[in-house]
Amino acid sequence: MTATSDPRLPAGPAGRSAAAGDRRRSDADPPPDHEHDRHDGHDGHDELPTIVITPAKGWIRLGLADVWAYRELLYFLTWRDIKVRYKQTALGAAWAVLQPFLTMVVFSLFFGRLAQIPSEGVPYPLFSYAALVPWTFFANGVTLSSQSMVGNANLITKVYFPRLIVPAAAVVSGLVDFGIAMVVLFAMMAWYGEAPDWQVLTLPAFLLLAMITSLGVGLWLSALNVRYRDVRYVVPFLIQFWLFATPIAYPSTLLTEPWRTLYGLNPMVGVVEGFRWALFDTRTSPGLTTLLSAVAAVALLVTGAYYFRRMEKTFADVV
Repeated sequence: MTATSDPRLPAGPAGRSAAAGDRRRSDADPPPDHEHDRHDGHDGHDELPTIVITPAKGWIRLGLADVWAYRELLYFLTWRDIKVRYKQTALGAAWAVLQPFLTMVVFSLFFGRLAQIPSEGVPYPLFSYAALVPWTFFANGVTLSSQSMVGNANLITKVYFPRLIVPAAAVVSGLVDFGIAMVVLFAMMAWYGEAPDWQVLTLPAFLLLAMITSLGVGLWLSALNVRYRDVRYVVPFLIQFWLFATPIAYPSTLLTEPWRTLYGLNPMVGVVEGFRWALFDTRTSPGLTTLLSAVAAVALLVTGAYYFRRMEKTFADVV
């Protein structure tokens, strides 16, 4: 078989060079379409997840999955609140101790020494301070969370994120102050020669109960404060009334049945008595009263979260 040459090419070396050039150009031709598909950004690459934002309607789900997805934001807001709280203060974090400690001194003078209020066999300063530590955590959490939505108005109106994170961060930030105050409490116990027993292991459960109560009340008040700015003036009176409605300066054993059991509908009763029992093994061990306190705390949290979510759709417009 004889090879035929392209009549369009000139004979000789020039023609052979042109033919070789055509073959090289044919080798450089674009690959088939399926090769392009591998590099066009559609195949072989994971697509970004799609987030669908839907408006809240009525009594809807709590959206806890959204809160978990934004847990890093909860951490950063909590850390910001901790740094801002004592910024440009002379005593700094010492206020975490001074607030309950000075209140303990006043209570010890008037209720312990002058009024001779019984303290269930525990030195009265320890008796009152052990109650003031969780109470201060609760009161500060309610106060800060009730103002959290209005205080973060710039963030709320510009960026989407689960609004539940804002009051939750205000409550969680109080754990630092709580930890500092607990160190002082254990130092006082050592001074008075009071050693905790195995019940001290139950303290985290009562701390969790205090957190649930604080967040539940804070959700109600923060949502109401967006619409009714009078709430910020009501909160101090509410905290003061709640203080004396809780067995902090006195033991709950002063009440008789059935009032003492119904007293447990105040969630902080279970918290305060639980702390004293865990630290000093007092006669007021957890029972029906503590169970009622736990039920009331969970009810506050669930109803507060639902109301907060229901009002959430109007926050950006009203705040």
